Amino acid sequence: MKPNDMQPDDLYYDPYDYAIDADPHPVWRRMRDEAPLYYNREYDFYALSRYRDVYDASLDHQTFSSAHGTVLELMSRKHDFSTMMIWLDPPDHTQLRKLVGRTLTVRRVAELEPRIRSLCAEYLDPFVGSAGFDYVEEFAARLPVMVIGSLLGVPVEDQETVRGWTDQSLHVEPGETQSNKGALEAWGHLRGYFQEQIDQRRRDPRDDLMSDLVASELELEDGSTRRLTDDELHGFVNLLSSAGNETVARLLGWTALLLSEHPEQREQLAADAALIPGAVEELLRYEAPSPIQARYVTRDVELHGQIVPEGSKIALLNGSAGRDEREFTDADRFDITRPIDSHVSFGYGLHFCIGASLARMEARLAIEETLARFPRWEASREKIEMVHTSTVRGPSSVPILL
Repeated sequence: MKPNDMQPDDLYYDPYDYAIDADPHPVWRRMRDEAPLYYNREYDFYALSRYRDVYDASLDHQTFSSAHGTVLELMSRKHDFSTMMIWLDPPDHTQLRKLVGRTLTVRRVAELEPRIRSLCAEYLDPFVGSAGFDYVEEFAARLPVMVIGSLLGVPVEDQETVRGWTDQSLHVEPGETQSNKGALEAWGHLRGYFQEQIDQRRRDPRDDLMSDLVASELELEDGSTRRLTDDELHGFVNLLSSAGNETVARLLGWTALLLSEHPEQREQLAADAALIPGAVEELLRYEAPSPIQARYVTRDVELHGQIVPEGSKIALLNGSAGRDEREFTDADRFDITRPIDSHVSFGYGLHFCIGASLARMEARLAIEETLARFPRWEASREKIEMVHTSTVRGPSSVPILL
């Protein structure tokens, strides 16, 4: 049976299409119902859209490998083509994950709370009494880059520059499926900048995560140890600075829009801060900031009556999984009091987001501090602007009226 034989001819999903990306949920709903294993002939990839399929594939790293990349347009047939932790399988991934877990500790994350609250005040206080501001440009996009910068030890005066390079490195133009010249130049700037920072930590260690990583020793399978290479250090620093910045910024952008569209739920949060952690989980489920995770299929595997051949690319649509009616009752309804046992917006299994606890804390504190100053605001879906990458989805601009 050939790909596409079991899906309607008029069903089309393209992660690079701006019109689809503006609201993919109707397409994803049809995929879940009519083509749970979808095939895109133009770009030659499969896609899983149901919650259980995404969950199961996330746990099966032997079949659905990350070691060829997790971004559709960057995937390679070469195994272990990168030293970035999310683009590795065990045992290399396991070794790096353990090391990072020893440095990105609960204590180090918790110690950031006063800094996060201070940053919220610094960015939000100037707008108290104003008619409004762009919630993303003036706050949501600025907060996480400063938090990650503080964690890594990036000087305050450099953090906005690093954010600009990061944004450019992830941007794709309509129809593009490969990194453009601007993105490659931005990656070069980031590489050069962080190399300088790494070299400084080797000469003069500080009390920051980058120094901890430089000084850490990797435990090998034979019991020996070694320090991280420059490439491995760059892999983790770039992962944290790019993924950590982008996903939290998009999550907060969705927060501003969705709480404007559901003012009664915003009032509940303003009246009872204990509801905010649950609201963060519902926001993540409802609009996953990183809705697509790609995998490389290492063996022929049967899914929904079709054989997906070895060497195929497959997209795990965790953004679609969060709206799967088979898992979540009335899934298209936004409800901050919804009991959520689990979702896949941070991934699952071996590659569960290692920065999830920090992202959750940033979102919780940002919502608390926003509601303390602005219990009411209005935002229009027609006036928002979106970022466009194949892996991140959310607003780059959300003007709010106070």
